[in-house]
Amino acid sequence: MSKKEEERRRGVFTRRALMLGAGQGGMLGFLGWRLQKLQLEQGERYATLAEENRISARLIAPPRGRVLDRAGRVIAANDLNWRALLVAEQTQDVASTLETLSRIIPLTEQDRARIEREVRRRRRFVPAVVREFLTWEEMARIEVNAPDLPGISVDVGTTRQYPWAEHLAHVVGYVAPPAEADIDGDPLLELPGIRVGRSGVEKFHDKVLRGSAGTVQFEVNAVGRVIRELDRREGARGQDVTISIDAELQKSVRGRIEEGTSVVVMDARNGEVVAMASQPSFDPNLFSSGISSAQWREWTRNRSTPLINKTTNGLYAPGSTFKMIVGLAALEAKAIGPADRVFCPGHYDLGDTRFHCWSRYGHGSVDMRGGLKNSCDVYFYEIAKRTGIDKISAMAKRFGLGVDLEIELPGTRRGFVPTRQWRIDQGKPWNLGDTVVHGIGQGFYQLTPLSLATMAARLATGRAVQPHLTRSVSGKAVRGVVAEDWPMIGIPERDLKLMREGMWAVVNEEGGTGKAGRLAASVGVLAGKTGSVQVRRVSREQRERGFRIETMPREWRPHALFVAFAPYDNPQYAISVVVEHGNSGSGAAAPLAKEIMTDVLNRFRPGATPPAAPGARTAEAAHPPQLAEAPAPPGATRR
Repeated sequence: MSKKEEERRRGVFTRRALMLGAGQGGMLGFLGWRLQKLQLEQGERYATLAEENRISARLIAPPRGRVLDRAGRVIAANDLNWRALLVAEQTQDVASTLETLSRIIPLTEQDRARIEREVRRRRRFVPAVVREFLTWEEMARIEVNAPDLPGISVDVGTTRQYPWAEHLAHVVGYVAPPAEADIDGDPLLELPGIRVGRSGVEKFHDKVLRGSAGTVQFEVNAVGRVIRELDRREGARGQDVTISIDAELQKSVRGRIEEGTSVVVMDARNGEVVAMASQPSFDPNLFSSGISSAQWREWTRNRSTPLINKTTNGLYAPGSTFKMIVGLAALEAKAIGPADRVFCPGHYDLGDTRFHCWSRYGHGSVDMRGGLKNSCDVYFYEIAKRTGIDKISAMAKRFGLGVDLEIELPGTRRGFVPTRQWRIDQGKPWNLGDTVVHGIGQGFYQLTPLSLATMAARLATGRAVQPHLTRSVSGKAVRGVVAEDWPMIGIPERDLKLMREGMWAVVNEEGGTGKAGRLAASVGVLAGKTGSVQVRRVSREQRERGFRIETMPREWRPHALFVAFAPYDNPQYAISVVVEHGNSGSGAAAPLAKEIMTDVLNRFRPGATPPAAPGARTAEAAHPPQLAEAPAPPGATRR
C-alpha cells in the first residue's frame, strides 16, 4: 500500500474517531446535564413522588359535635359502632368463613350476596364490611371464636345516638349518608361512614357539627397493601351546639298530648323556644342503622304524618285567637275606641247574608274588653268591616304572622295572611263579606303553632322577639338570649294593655270563655284566648234545628286552639296549643295549656323542684277551682 493511500485511510479513521468522540462527548454531556437537572433542580420533586408511591395518606372522619339542651343534657351524641370486617386474602374459602360466622351472628342471604359482591369487586386485601352495629355480645362472640374465623376482624367506628328518641326528633332532626347533591367539594363528605344532617338542628348546624378531617399515613407496597402505620393526626371534632329546649319539659309536654296536638312554649322575653312538641313523632335512631322500606312506607302512609313537625309546618286558621290582632288594627285605624260598644243579637247581617255568633242568643252590648272576654263574633265582624283587610293583615305581620320567622329549623313554613291585592291577583274580587269572615280568624288564614306562640309573646312584652333555638356554639352565646336584643314593636302601650286585660278576663273573670285555663293561685295568673276553627260548614238550617257539633264524626269537628302568656303581671312565657278536631278551645286546648304552663312556671321558678311526672295528678288538678257561670245554650260551642 502506497504511503499516500495509508495517509488517506489514517485521515478517514481520525475523522471518524473525532466524530465518534464528539458524539460520545455530546451524549455524556447530555446525560450529565440531565442528571444535573433531575438531581439538583428536580431532585426534591422526584423524591416526593417516590415517597408518595411508598406512603399512602388517608383522611379520618372526625367525631361529630354534640347537641345539648339548655341544662347541658346531651340530646345528640356519638356512640360506638362495632362492625365485622372480612379480608378475603386471609381466608382460603370466603363462603366457608361466612357460613361459620352465620352460626355466631345472624347473616341474611342478602348480607351474604352483598359481601361476596364486594369481595369480587375489590382487591383481596381490602376489607369488606360484613355487618355493622354489632351488640357487645355479638362482638365478644366473634372475638372468642376468632381462630375459627380466618379473615374476620372487629373494627370500631361511631354512630349518631339520640337518647331522647321521639321526644326531640322534630327539633334535633337526624343524620344520614350524604347524597350526591350534598357533595360540595369537601373531601370529608366522601369518606365512608360520614353522616350529614338531614333535618332539624342537625341540618341547620351541619357544618359546625361536622368538624374537620384528620389524616393517617401508611407505608404501602407497590400494589397498595398497607405495611405499617407511619403517622396519625386526629382532626378537629365538631363543635357542640346548645339549644334552648329543655329536654325534661319536652318529655313532660309530650306525655300530656295526644295524636294531632301541637304545643309551643316560648320565653316571651327573648324568643327562646323551651318546648316544641307535636304528636305523633318518630325515632331518629332508626336512621342511624338504616330505615327499612317497610318502616318508611308505614311513616309516609300514616295520615297523621309522624315525620312532619306540625309546630312549624302545620297550617291552621287561627280562629278567635286572632281577635287581638283585629282589635289592635281597629284601634290603630281609629275605626273604634276602647269604650265604643257594639250590640250582638247572636247574628250579623250583611246584605242578604247572615253571619252567626258562636252564642245563638248573643252577648248584648259589648266593648273591646267584653268582646275579647266573651269572644263575641258579632263585635269583631263589625270592627273588621270598619277597619279593612289590608290594615288587619299589616298588623298581623307585625306580630309574626304570615312572615318568615327564621328559626333554626330548615323547611319551616311562613304561613299565609291574605290581602285585597292577593285576591285580585287571583282574578277574583275581595268582598266585604270576606273581610267580615276574616275578622274572627276564619277564611284564608294559614298559620303555624309557632307563629301563634310568637304572636302571644309579642302581645305579652311589646317586643318584636323572634323565636329561636340556638343558645350557644362551643360555649359562645349567640344573639337573642337577652330581651334587649329585640326592639319594641311600636304599638302604644295603652292598646297592648287593653288586649292583655281582655285576655286576662277570658281566663280569670266570670263568664270568660277560657276559664279552664285558669292557674292555681299558688302558681300564678295566666292570660289567654280560646279559639275554634271550623273544618266543615254548619248550615243555617242545622243551627236552627239545634245542631250539636259533638254528633259529627271526629274528622269533621273544629280544631281547638288556645294562646296565652304568664305570669300576667310580669310576662315570662308564652304558649300556643292546637288540638286537631278538639271541638273547642275552651274544652280541649285551654285545660292542656293550663297543665303545661303550671309545669313551666314550677320548673323554672328559682329554687323549684321538678314537677310530678305526667299522669300524676295533684288533688288540686283533680278538683280545679270552679267559676260560677251560666250554662251555654244547647248547640253552642265555647270559643
